[in-house]
Amino acid sequence: MKGVIGLVGLRIQCIIGIHPHERTEEQPVLVDLEVERDFAAAAASDDFAHTSDYTAMADLLTELARQRRYRLLETFAEEAAQALFRQFPEVDSLRLELRKPEAVPAADASFVRIERRRGAN
Repeated sequence: MKGVIGLVGLRIQCIIGIHPHERTEEQPVLVDLEVERDFAAAAASDDFAHTSDYTAMADLLTELARQRRYRLLETFAEEAAQALFRQFPEVDSLRLELRKPEAVPAADASFVRIERRRGAN
């Protein structure tokens, strides 16, 4: 029994971007994450041990963004996907969208979206 869990609008304050002011001033990155996995054991047992910890996923994404100080959303997205697959072996696939609401003044946000499946290139 497959299902999706995730995060909507996780706000991470970090250094990200290519412009000089983006290299010195933190700005928000908004993260939407959907991970697909088997829900059967969690649904049958109602036990946290049989599901994925989205708080731990949020912590991983926040730590990665703050430590790495990325220049590109694309790099953050790919490294985040790899880290999520490493730390959460139960995750079969994921969809990750990263938005920078302050990047382009005339737009609500710039964004990058990826979808990855475990073991696929």
